[in-house]
Amino acid sequence: MSVSRRGFIGGVGAALGYLGTGASVDVFGQNRPQAAGAARAPRMTDDYDAMAHLSSNENCWGPPDSVMKAMNNAWKYSNRYGYPDGNLVSEIAKHHGVKTENILLGAGSGEVLDFAATTYLLGGKKVLGVEPTYGTVFQHATSIKTTAIKLPLNKDYTQSIPAMIKAANDHQSEIGLVYLCNPNNPTGIVVTKDEVKQLLDGVPKTMPVLIDEAYHHFVDDPRYATSVPYVIEGRRVIIARTFSKIAALAGMRLGYAIAPAEMIAEMRPYSMQSINALVKWGGVASLKDTASQADVKKKVIDLRKKTTSELEAYGYECLPSETNFFMVAIGREVQPVIQEFATKKVAVGRPFPPMTKHLRVSIGTADEMARFMTAFKEIFPAKAKTTAAV
Repeated sequence: MSVSRRGFIGGVGAALGYLGTGASVDVFGQNRPQAAGAARAPRMTDDYDAMAHLSSNENCWGPPDSVMKAMNNAWKYSNRYGYPDGNLVSEIAKHHGVKTENILLGAGSGEVLDFAATTYLLGGKKVLGVEPTYGTVFQHATSIKTTAIKLPLNKDYTQSIPAMIKAANDHQSEIGLVYLCNPNNPTGIVVTKDEVKQLLDGVPKTMPVLIDEAYHHFVDDPRYATSVPYVIEGRRVIIARTFSKIAALAGMRLGYAIAPAEMIAEMRPYSMQSINALVKWGGVASLKDTASQADVKKKVIDLRKKTTSELEAYGYECLPSETNFFMVAIGREVQPVIQEFATKKVAVGRPFPPMTKHLRVSIGTADEMARFMTAFKEIFPAKAKTTAAV
């Protein structure tokens, strides 16, 4: 059972490791279960509200009025089973030009990743992906007593599609699932539509490929495209989507899979179907409120460009992100830096091995980004642009 995908936690902590695997637990920005029996310290409201929350890749502006109104109107169903839900599955299917049989809801896209992994990794099959990337599928593989084949990123921090194709074919009998986060988290870098086609044409035709499009809505790069058309073609492709980012419903937990009908049927027994009444109505309203999504996208991109330009002018190189976060090369280990930011009431990133000298920063409000830049300049000295850490 999934607990959360990109949790509503903020805060500061270290990356943990699963025994014997080296897979890191995604503590910041993507909340995962803690070790068995571990209790999370209570989070005081005043402490939480005082922080600039730049660690969890959330939408800092919250749901638009249209979504809040829809959810508030749904309170009347809170005491009912079998309530009207605004035809959420039908609305999602219509939005993507697929059939309802191609949609499976999840409590956040984290549950989607979990039930996809359970379906195709049982029996000791391995998941193939890169490192660093979003770690849920790797962690879930560990929880069901299997492992991952992890490939390094290219020198420019892109994902190596030729290497992935080679590994998929060389280890065909071992692999149950290929995982591709696009754009990738934590780098924010896209896999182009041509590269996605290259991957799908190059791996064994029966091998399932899970494409995580959590940050799809923020991409401007014309070389990128959603992979939903491959589902319509009938390819063995699962697309994971979430309402946690541009729709600002991270705390409400809503995501979904888009996949061929037979794959949806294979995954359905492992889904919990535990979506609450309020968020179903909120999801429907969000799909229809394209103006609010466009407004959020513009604010995110403007603030991302402003902040990364300031950082580069200060001498610190940033990766070319197409998401609502970015990575900056800081030239020293990130964990103590995270703690230094926390003392200044700014929550940022977490370590993403092996990129432990890069800091991931989510886009917040203009005020939060100003607080981040003030803290950054208090923690780091200015340096000549030519000597920026890489």
